[in-house]
Amino acid sequence: MQESKTLHEERGRPAPGRLLGFVVDNSTPIVARFVSSNPPPVGDYVLIEYPGGALLGLVEQVGTRSITLNALPGIYDPAIVEKLSGEMSEDDVFFECTARLLGDVDTLRMPRLPPLPGARVYQAPSELLQRVFGGKEPYRLRLGVLASRPDVPVYVDVNKLVTRHTAILAVTGAGKSNTVAVVVDRLVRIGGTVVIFDFHGEYLGSSLGGRVNIIEPVLNPRLLSTSELMVLLGVEQRYYKQERILRRALKQVQETGEEERGGFLETLARAVEHVSRRRNEDTSAAAAVVNKIESLQERYGDIIRDDAVDPVSRIRPGYANVIDLSRVDRDAADAVASHVLRILLAERKRHRLTGSSQVPYPVLVVVEEAHILAPRDEETLSKYWLTRIAREGRKFGLGLMLVSQRPKGLDPEILSQANNMIVLRIVEPSDQRYVQAASESLSDDLVAHLPSLNTGEAVVVGPFIRIPALVRIDKYPGKLGGSDIDVVAEWRSMSWLEAEAGGVDELTSDFMQ
Repeated sequence: MQESKTLHEERGRPAPGRLLGFVVDNSTPIVARFVSSNPPPVGDYVLIEYPGGALLGLVEQVGTRSITLNALPGIYDPAIVEKLSGEMSEDDVFFECTARLLGDVDTLRMPRLPPLPGARVYQAPSELLQRVFGGKEPYRLRLGVLASRPDVPVYVDVNKLVTRHTAILAVTGAGKSNTVAVVVDRLVRIGGTVVIFDFHGEYLGSSLGGRVNIIEPVLNPRLLSTSELMVLLGVEQRYYKQERILRRALKQVQETGEEERGGFLETLARAVEHVSRRRNEDTSAAAAVVNKIESLQERYGDIIRDDAVDPVSRIRPGYANVIDLSRVDRDAADAVASHVLRILLAERKRHRLTGSSQVPYPVLVVVEEAHILAPRDEETLSKYWLTRIAREGRKFGLGLMLVSQRPKGLDPEILSQANNMIVLRIVEPSDQRYVQAASESLSDDLVAHLPSLNTGEAVVVGPFIRIPALVRIDKYPGKLGGSDIDVVAEWRSMSWLEAEAGGVDELTSDFMQ
């Protein structure tokens, strides 16, 4: 023990913590098995001796064993086990543990050889872990603390958080919104620009980073692409006659550059009728398009306005820009998100190529309910642009943060492009398998722990963190709309309940008698 301590001190490392146990057979350069009488908790870190120095390992499994029962294999009779247990002491029990090897303690490079049987296993010192997970703003952002070591704060690399894309996945109530709020709040405080597609109004009343800019989902029909307008109109691609008439009518309106009475949509409806008469098009198809334009005016009159400015022009640098999708349906949300994503990617490309753009700063796009905009088995406009950004955004300073409570409902190609994962509690086995398939960093043992995570705890893996970690995410100090409400308190505050409280008390009193 003294020799090992001296070796660490000579190399400038903290002395190893307490001795935990010893390596046993069947270890590999990836996984080490060791026995211990005083085991570390799952998610903690250990130092393991090996021929090249010391290895850092993450404890993924801890199981109990009995010396007495281990010496008498095949005993499954409860009566016999009960009798033997009365004769067993505390010294009879030992623990069999598995640690995933993360690399050499100095370089974090993976070893070529496994640790030898009998190698000593120590608790990793907190000073070492603080160096591994530490960092300073603005280049590193605090996410939380190690679940097994509350004295060790965990920081992630901001550049890789944005450029390598991130996924936050969990069941409802596990802490997704709090995690998003912690990340966005701290990004904005260092000057970051974030755009959030907010489906449930969770961030409308928040004070993320002290700078929140609410953007209403209002679109100018002149600025929409033909595909976006088709989605709002309900002109599906299989209705090729309607699509052809609509495209020709749009071209006519754009070429003339003039609008008659009633605004753009009414001008478009008249252009459809004109194109149909001039080209002898299918009159029933033309009538269907006109009906859909009129229906659009009734259905989306509050978000389609001729005087609306482009939503991207309303994005403020250094702010949490919240696009409120809570009052629109799925088709409108798809059109709004598609429009914003399309313009953002075009403007970031233009900035990179020409230096001139209305978005001359990097942007992180947070997509709440990502499985709605980018579903697995359905094509949407937003899905197309999310795929483009997932593939190309890194080069242009446009990052994605995908947030979902239904991982298996999310497009696998887009999810696989999210190199960083913050995975909170996930119970459904098919969701677990789907997430693991999308991330090569999630081992079977880490996935096995997902159902047992406490609220706010997450498995964190990816390029933005030096080694995988089980993290207790910090609590966002502000207010979020996604927090659970106090149902009883709200019922009790209702005036009708107070007015009838006397009658309820009398009824209860009679019943008890």
